[in-house]
Amino acid sequence: QVQLVESGGGLVQAGGSLRLSCAASGRTFSRNAMGWFRQAPGKERDFVASISASGASTYYADFVKGRFTISRDNAKNTVYLQMNSLKPEDTAVYYCAGVVRTWMVTTASEYDYWGQGTQVTVSA
Repeated sequence: QVQLVESGGGLVQAGGSLRLSCAASGRTFSRNAMGWFRQAPGKERDFVASISASGASTYYADFVKGRFTISRDNAKNTVYLQMNSLKPEDTAVYYCAGVVRTWMVTTASEYDYWGQGTQVTVSA
């Protein structure tokens, strides 16, 4: 079973940047599409970005387009989320997730495995 460990969260001022990493165990990483989600206190878990198994295709939620970039390094079994121009409303726990298919998925319920999450806090 694939396990995911996120890192890179923290406290940043508005306008700043953070890079989240998600390291995966297991041999199937390169055949799985990956995604990032976030959940703010009292709110539902929202889709942020997804990337195909090869890394050739990406898809973003409208509220992060132009600010966030998802990427992956299959040789390192790692997926990244580069977050620029951060806003206070980006404050949330960010989760990495994987799905046993090659194409991108935007629905949380379709993902097969999840990380524990990493806190991102953006101060005004």
